[in-house]
This record gives sequence, C-alpha cells and structure tokens, in this order.
Amino acid sequence: MPELTFPVGVIAERRPIDHPWQDHVWEAVAVLSGAPEMAIGTRLTGTDAHGQFYIGQAELLLATSETTGYRDNLMNPPPRLWVVAQPGPEMPILSTVTADPMEGEAHTETGANMVWSVPMPPEIASYIAEFVDAHHVDRVFVKRKRKRAEESRGEA
Repeated sequence: MPELTFPVGVIAERRPIDHPWQDHVWEAVAVLSGAPEMAIGTRLTGTDAHGQFYIGQAELLLATSETTGYRDNLMNPPPRLWVVAQPGPEMPILSTVTADPMEGEAHTETGANMVWSVPMPPEIASYIAEFVDAHHVDRVFVKRKRKRAEESRGEA
C-alpha cells in the first residue's frame, strides 16, 4: 500500500469571547502548502489577544486505500482539509492534518480533540488529484446473502 507524505503548515486565529470561564477561542483558518521556516507561536497578524498565529507543521499523509474519500472531497467545492489539535497551555498543539473526510470526522469522536475544517489550497488539491488519478481503483460493492439458520448449522 503506497503512501505519500508532504509537509504542511497551519495557521490558527485567536479571538476574544465574552464567556465566564474562557476569555478566547482558537480556530484553524488556513493550511499552507509546505512548511514555512518560522517558530511555532509566531504572530502573523493582529495582536496577542486577537490575531493569527503559526501553530506548527504536520505531514499530510496520502494512502492508496483512502482514495475514495479524497476523490469525494475534491468533487465537493470547495475541497477541505481537517486540522486536528489538542488544547495546549498557550495555543493548540497540532496533531495532524488530513484530506479524508471520514478520518476528519473520526477525530471528533473522542471529544478531546479540536477539529477544524479549512479550505484546501489549490496546489494541495492538484497534488491530491494527481495521487487519486494514479492510485484510485473502483471497488465493486458485493452484497452478501444471509444464510438461513439451517444452512449455517449444516442442516438441510
């Protein structure tokens, strides 16, 4: 099962909110093709209270077994990437970035992850489209027939 990885960088925005237990929220706003040479936590715009920050680099993994999900994602405009992070003391701690919608949804099930969907940059979309074109194989769905109880016990 061939796999390809390539680095991506993630930008998140910190916004103040009016809430009794929390003074701000984080949300991923962009994924960059390639990993920029900057330190995690670098402020890109705004102020420390309300601005955009570089939260880190991840390896976007493309697996041949997941090409159906990638293809479906690319066919729904705009295609998306899912950014997964855990809450950190100062800012979110980046865990992974995926282009597979089912994997992105699976990361929401624990309730401990922060999962955001962001637009996929065109250069990443074209790279994924090339990967899907090279590796996708349509699998025919075969519905299994249920065996009658007598057949499964060896009675006839």
